[in-house]
Amino acid sequence: MESKPRTSFFERRLNQDWTEGSILKNLVMLSWPMTVTQSIMSLGPTIDMIWVGKLGSAAVAGVGVSGIVVQLAQGIMMGFTVGMRALISRAIGAHDYQGANRVAQQAAIVTAIYAIFMAVFGHFFGEKIISFITSDPDVIYLGTIYLRIQFFAGGTVVFRMMMDAIMQASGDSVNPMWIAIVYRLFHIALCPFLIFGWWIFPELGVRGAAYTSIIAQSLGILLGLRVLLSSRSRINLTFRDFKFDTGIILRIIRIGFPSSISGIQQNLNQFFLQIFIAPFGAAAIAAHTIITRLNMFIFMPTSSFGMGAGVLVGQNLGAGKPDRASKSAWMAVWLVTALALCVALVFFFSAESVIRLFNTEPEMVTLGVQFIHVAVISWLFMGFQSVLMNCLQGAGDTLPTMIISIMTTWMITIPLSYFLPKYTDWGVISIRWAISIASVAGALANIVYFRMGRWKNRVV
Repeated sequence: MESKPRTSFFERRLNQDWTEGSILKNLVMLSWPMTVTQSIMSLGPTIDMIWVGKLGSAAVAGVGVSGIVVQLAQGIMMGFTVGMRALISRAIGAHDYQGANRVAQQAAIVTAIYAIFMAVFGHFFGEKIISFITSDPDVIYLGTIYLRIQFFAGGTVVFRMMMDAIMQASGDSVNPMWIAIVYRLFHIALCPFLIFGWWIFPELGVRGAAYTSIIAQSLGILLGLRVLLSSRSRINLTFRDFKFDTGIILRIIRIGFPSSISGIQQNLNQFFLQIFIAPFGAAAIAAHTIITRLNMFIFMPTSSFGMGAGVLVGQNLGAGKPDRASKSAWMAVWLVTALALCVALVFFFSAESVIRLFNTEPEMVTLGVQFIHVAVISWLFMGFQSVLMNCLQGAGDTLPTMIISIMTTWMITIPLSYFLPKYTDWGVISIRWAISIASVAGALANIVYFRMGRWKNRVV
C-alpha cells in the first residue's frame, strides 16, 4: 500500500483552504501569526520611545508629534492596501490565483511611486509641519530632525506593509510573522547603539532612532521580496510581461478610497489632539505620546484578529459562503473582547509601573496614570470596533466604515476635545475622556450596520 507523501507545516499552511473546516480553528491558525506580527511591529516603536525617553521630555514630545504626521501620510496608503486585500482575498477564495497576482503587481508599482513621493515631501515641508503643531523651540528642532528622516522611512514602511498585506490576504500569515520577528529584533538591538553612540557607532540622538527605522524596514522589504518572488508564497509575484492595468488600479482605489479617507481623518484626529494637548506643556504631550504607543501595542494584537477575520470574510464571500463569513466575524469579536478585558485590567492596576518604564518625571507619571485609567474604557470596545471594521473592509464594503469614522471624529472627539478643557475644570484629562466616548460610539455604530447584513451582497 502506497503511503501519502509527507508534507511540511509550511506546505500545509500554503495550501490551506480557509473556507472549509472549523471556523474557530481557521481563525486562530490564521490570526495567531498576525498577532505575533502586529505585537512585534508595535514593540519596536515602544522600545524606541523608552530609549528616546532617556533624552528628556522634549525629545519624547518631538518624536511623538512627528510620528503623528508620518502616520497621517501612511494613512493614505493604508486605504490602498485595504482595497488590495479585498480583491486578493476574493480572488483566492474563488481559486483565481492569476487574478490575485495581477492585483499584487499593480499594488507593488503604485506603492513604490508613493514611497518616493513621501520621502521628497518630508524633506521640503518637515519643519513647517512641526511648527504648525507646536511653538516649543526644542520640540520643533528635535521633531523636524526626526520627521525628515521618518518620511523617508515611512516610504519603506508602506512598501513593507503592502507586501505583508499581499501575503496575508492570500492566507499566508506565517511568512509576514517571521519577517517581522527578524527585522524588529534587529531594530530593537540596533536602536540604542545609534541613539547613544555605543561601541563603534556615532551618538545620533533622535536621528539614531529614525535611521534605525530606515535600516530595519529596508531589511524587512528585502526579506518580503525574497518570499514573494519565489515559490514560498501562494502568490508568486512576477513582473514578466507587466503592464499597467488601470481597471484593477481603479477597482483598488474605489474600494480603498473610503478607507484612505478614514485613515487620513483618524490621523488628522491625532494631529488636532496634539494641538489641543500642546498648551498643557511638554509633559502632557509626552504622556499622550506614551499612551498612544501603548494604544498601538494593545490595538495591534486586537487588530490582527480583525484582519484574520477580514481575510476569512473575503475568501468565504469569494467562495459563495456569506453565512460562514458572518460566523467568522462574530467569533473574532468575542475572542478579542475577552482578550481586551484581560489587558485592560492588567494595565489599570499597574498603570504607574508602566509609565515609569518610559519616564520618571513626577508630572508626566501623574498624567500618564490618569490617561491610562480613562483609556481602558475604549480598550474594552476595541473588539467590536476593530474586528467589525476589518470584516467590512475584507468584504469590500468600506463606505460605511468611513462614514462612522468621520462622524465619531468630527461630531464627538474633536468637539469634546475642544470644549471640555475650555468649559470644565477637568484639564487635559478631559481630552482622554473625549477619545473614550468616541470609541464607544464607534463600536455601537459598527455593530448596528454589520447586523444589517448588506455587506454580504457587496460586489467588488
